[in-house]
Amino acid sequence: MSSTRIPDRRLEPRKLPKQARSEATVEAILEAAAQIFERQGYAAGTTNRIAARAGVSIGSLYQYFPNKDAILVGLVHRHLAEGTAALEPHLQRLSCGAHFDDVLPEIVHAMVALHALAPGLHRVLFEETQLPPTLRAELDELEDRLVDLATDALAADPHSRPVDPRLLARIAISAIEGLTHRLVLRPQPGATPAAIASEITVLVRAYTQARHAPHRVSAATAQAARR
Repeated sequence: MSSTRIPDRRLEPRKLPKQARSEATVEAILEAAAQIFERQGYAAGTTNRIAARAGVSIGSLYQYFPNKDAILVGLVHRHLAEGTAALEPHLQRLSCGAHFDDVLPEIVHAMVALHALAPGLHRVLFEETQLPPTLRAELDELEDRLVDLATDALAADPHSRPVDPRLLARIAISAIEGLTHRLVLRPQPGATPAAIASEITVLVRAYTQARHAPHRVSAATAQAARR
């Protein structure tokens, strides 16, 4: 798919809000842009239309954002903060020694819920536009943190035979992200977010158990064969 390239220049806010009123104005602009991008796509999100929906003058909008690309970058920052907040409790559980299998369903459900909240906006942010390298690095940093914690959880399992915990973790997290993105933004008719999350969990769990603890699978297979 061809993408609208966001230039690396003029993407930062003109000024940062320092008072509650200014913060409310910026939030109103971001929310208005999110609604327009969600319902009508990126091309429809002109600064005039965004300002009108936000209930602010175009001059007020330009006080904070030089163009709509800067607004979109602001939305990605907001999305990243929401994603971090949604995953944080589960990351904390992993960091405290929880088993990966126990936390996996919660991670998947959190990621599916985040994607399903505004799929049209998510499509604009990550398919219709090309993010600047600094934002892409922030997204990669969050993924790397999740991979690090998953690696530690997989490697710490005393009943397993690690193949390559880091590669295992990287493939598992990438599978969750890729499947979530694909299935939520282009869902099977009638498939609910809960059903999507459940199926992704089954798939990823089967993979990690088969590759991380092959002796468990072999024992289960032998037991089933004796029945």
